[in-house]
Amino acid sequence: MTSPRPSPDAAGAPPQTDLGTLPTWRLEDLYPGRDSSELAADLARAEEQAAAFHGAFAEKVADLDGAGLAAAIRAFEQIEETLSRLMSYAYLVYATDMSDGANGRFLQTMQEKVTTISSRLIFFTLEINRIPDAVLDKRLQTPALAHYRPWLRDVRSFRPHQLADDLERLLHEKAVAGRSSWSRLFDETMAALRFAIGGREMTSAEALNCLSDRDGARRKEAAREIGRVLGENIRLFTHITNTLAKDKEIEDSWRRFDRPWSGRNLSNQVEDAVVDALNDAVTDAYPRLSHRYYALKAKWFGGDTLAYWDRNAPLPDDDDRTIAWPEAEAIVLDAYDRFSPEMAAIGRRFFAEGWIDAPTRAGKSPGAFAHPTVPSAHPYILLNYLGKTRDVMTLAHELGHGVHQVLAGGQGHLMADTPLTLAETASVFGEMLTFQSMLSETTEPRRRKAMLAAKVEDMLNTVVRQIAFYQFERAVHGERRQGELSPERLGEIWMDVQTRSLGPALTFDDGYRAYWSYIPHFVHSPFYVYAYAFGDCLVNSLYAVYRTAEDGFARRYLDMLRAGGTLRHKELLAPFGLDAGDPGFWQQGLSMIEGMVDELETLG
Repeated sequence: MTSPRPSPDAAGAPPQTDLGTLPTWRLEDLYPGRDSSELAADLARAEEQAAAFHGAFAEKVADLDGAGLAAAIRAFEQIEETLSRLMSYAYLVYATDMSDGANGRFLQTMQEKVTTISSRLIFFTLEINRIPDAVLDKRLQTPALAHYRPWLRDVRSFRPHQLADDLERLLHEKAVAGRSSWSRLFDETMAALRFAIGGREMTSAEALNCLSDRDGARRKEAAREIGRVLGENIRLFTHITNTLAKDKEIEDSWRRFDRPWSGRNLSNQVEDAVVDALNDAVTDAYPRLSHRYYALKAKWFGGDTLAYWDRNAPLPDDDDRTIAWPEAEAIVLDAYDRFSPEMAAIGRRFFAEGWIDAPTRAGKSPGAFAHPTVPSAHPYILLNYLGKTRDVMTLAHELGHGVHQVLAGGQGHLMADTPLTLAETASVFGEMLTFQSMLSETTEPRRRKAMLAAKVEDMLNTVVRQIAFYQFERAVHGERRQGELSPERLGEIWMDVQTRSLGPALTFDDGYRAYWSYIPHFVHSPFYVYAYAFGDCLVNSLYAVYRTAEDGFARRYLDMLRAGGTLRHKELLAPFGLDAGDPGFWQQGLSMIEGMVDELETLG
């Protein structure tokens, strides 16, 4: 069912499969091609502007008045947006086919060129952070500079962790031969792996999808094949993990971060105590959520225990029909439209204007993502669509990201970006709207039970499983400070967090010990994963408000998305009467999952 590989720069005609016509994206909206004159011109202009910017403002930022500093920030923003456009294009070309060596070389070349250019700009935020608070407060009385107050707030939050100018530049320039290079090695290795299942070679995305196949024998075959292939490559993945954890430890030490996850929390604009409260609340809820649900599912499968390859299996009496792409589009957009016609109108542009790449292909980036690119362009969504209900939920999830990114684009390049915790809010809310819409149209008890079970599993994967991932990272980064971890030790940590989080009803074999190695977040974005649980619990609370809200909720919700990165979570949630700092907040979100498990128990 895979489609022919498109060219790296233009996706070409959409492939026709039994899923319908699956769309491929139009990257020429960014640049016509890797070797286009437009791309070369932007690169040359950015280099020239960066040199001029350095000459005009280096060692002079402290002397700028309010209007002068505002003008400098605008010039900085323009250069940064051009560089981000270039890198967005390079990454999306690469994600289209990671197995194409030319794409990898193009991405690396662009990273090196953009890093060289942006190194001329590093001084700017460092000098801003040396302006005394009282002086900056006075300059912020200038309206043009006041516009950038949220950005200045976030830049200055890193002052305690700022290094000397030459060290900051060194770290910046070495990144292309450090973390980003190890990330590329991980991506290309994963993209090249093949899994022999059912008599044919599969990509990782296809193999993992087999874990939710109707055929139990196929699930078992896929699970053991995944464990075998990952196990054969485990020493490479272990080396990547050890290297990146040590790299992070060194930088955290220089920047004076007390804990390995504190830097991520700061960039997410969320306090350590709030994340600790989330972690503790979910951990305490394991017995009421995952342990109870998987014991119930084991009973549905006719036993007291459940093999790990059956964890995401369809229920025995669930037909889990294939949903062709046109129907998936209609399901998601109709759900969005019931909530907000404006939200649906933005969503339709993704389908109509070539902003989505849906088919599974050899070499394509596995999983799914929404890439915001830059406000002067538009976001792109990557999927590996295989026609299952979970794929429809993934479409709704990523489209939520995309709508958020379009709305936040009005804040401009420097302030459109949203902290990860709040970025996941829009995606999970879009997913919840779609699920509730589908559930409301389902009256047949067997089908309703199957839908509820699938939703509970998705929420457990988003909340319980992601917090377990977070705990895995905490343990790995903590132990790495004492020395390099062996593949066996990483497997032990993995099995410990998995058994504690999923509960006694789940059974595992030795092959599962290698499953930690395919999770990209550990490589690309250390300690990212709790953001999923944060967003899911937040959305559960938000949706509870929506169900009892008077008119105006949708307007307030879209205003929250439009704010981008200008407001912190306390300010964004205040209009809804919610506070993530409240000790009872997380329990409120978890109770929705618990209520669904309660209903499933009554359905037998």
